[in-house]
Amino acid sequence: MTFLLPPGACNAHCHVFGPGARFPYALDAAFIPETDAPKEALYALNDRLGLQRCVVVQSTCHGFDNRAAEDAVASRPSSYRAIALLPTDVDDAELKRLHAAGFRGVRFNFIGHLGRHADMEDVLSLAGRFAPLGWHLQIHGDPALLTDLAPALRRSPTPVVIDHIGRIDAALGLDQPDFQALLRLMADERFWVKVSGMDRITRLGPPYADAQPFARTLVAEFGDRVVWGNDWPHPNHAGPIPDEQQLVDLIAEIAPTESARHALLVGNPERLYQFGDRP
Repeated sequence: MTFLLPPGACNAHCHVFGPGARFPYALDAAFIPETDAPKEALYALNDRLGLQRCVVVQSTCHGFDNRAAEDAVASRPSSYRAIALLPTDVDDAELKRLHAAGFRGVRFNFIGHLGRHADMEDVLSLAGRFAPLGWHLQIHGDPALLTDLAPALRRSPTPVVIDHIGRIDAALGLDQPDFQALLRLMADERFWVKVSGMDRITRLGPPYADAQPFARTLVAEFGDRVVWGNDWPHPNHAGPIPDEQQLVDLIAEIAPTESARHALLVGNPERLYQFGDRP
């Protein structure tokens, strides 16, 4: 490694799949993993890499059944959190139950291969109901959403986290309209971004030299509202599956100072996911 991860470093974006015998995959899932990726494998990976905190993002392969993610948090309640997938008409009692279980937000997918999209007005109405819990919206979608949904997202009553550098195309450069749209959103202090997914936006492959400038720009300009994750186990990945250690090593390239890395990996996740509020 080129640097040491700071104590409390957080993997703020990853998933668990199954095991299918205990947590069956959704019958209408947009994809079914070829192999399970259970919590034990995630724990082992994070421990090996030195990532002491973690945020498990509910996967579409489990649909609205959040039990696999909930179970992963339950075994490490002080250091793990989760992001749910939920219907917009979920009742308030379930929101409070999930909060007590360690959930801190809801993800909505606006990307073609992940199936039906929620209505944005319904999403914003739900956000108004979970705002008192300190939750946020997590938005994953095609780059066009950064322009198309921007007016609606700016009306969110909660913080909004944009996944994977907005899924822009790294080959189009920093001046491309989609990245400029992301920068305009980030100028609003309610918006956050995950500088994960360099391996998804690259057109060159590892070490993602074309993608690094986007993550580096976001860290430099919005250092108090960026978080990092490795996206393990890399579902629906079109290119070579990333090397997990290399992804960690590349943090030093996108966050070149100790203070920037501490904010990215410790301070920002601590605020966004409310680490420290559970024993």
